[in-house]
Amino acid sequence: MKHHISELDHERLTAEIANLAGLGNDELKARWKAAYGTAAPLRMKRDLLRYAVAYRMQERARGGLKPAICRLLDRMADDAAARRPVKMTPPARKLRAGAVLVRQWGGVDHEVRVLEEGVLFRGKRHRSLSEVARVITGSRWSGPLFFGLKAPAKEVSANGGR
Repeated sequence: MKHHISELDHERLTAEIANLAGLGNDELKARWKAAYGTAAPLRMKRDLLRYAVAYRMQERARGGLKPAICRLLDRMADDAAARRPVKMTPPARKLRAGAVLVRQWGGVDHEVRVLEEGVLFRGKRHRSLSEVARVITGSRWSGPLFFGLKAPAKEVSANGGR
């Protein structure tokens, strides 16, 4: 969740992070312990130690990652630890009412406004982005794909490779 900090607090944080570069290893390890509550990993390189301390400082000032991103990272770490292929599927984007999507098609900009229920296109309410994509193109499309909210699926060859 993002927190808004004042310009003065932003300047102080920026200066504190810049000062980390001048600290010795022992000082950085002490900052790690204060930030994370544990001793710094023994073989962590100095730059990574500095970046991790800087990240924690920013996280405390501005807020951390969204829960959906934390779940994605946890799942990816579990997959890597179990030596399973790591799936980097980002969380689905959720559009809030009032969001406006613009897609150029046939040299024309097409604007869609997200409603509490459905979407508004050319003054008419539609149930889904896919309905709107069909109106625009004349053929069946995935609405989220057409409006760039979802990446196209990768083709899989007959032998299972990508």
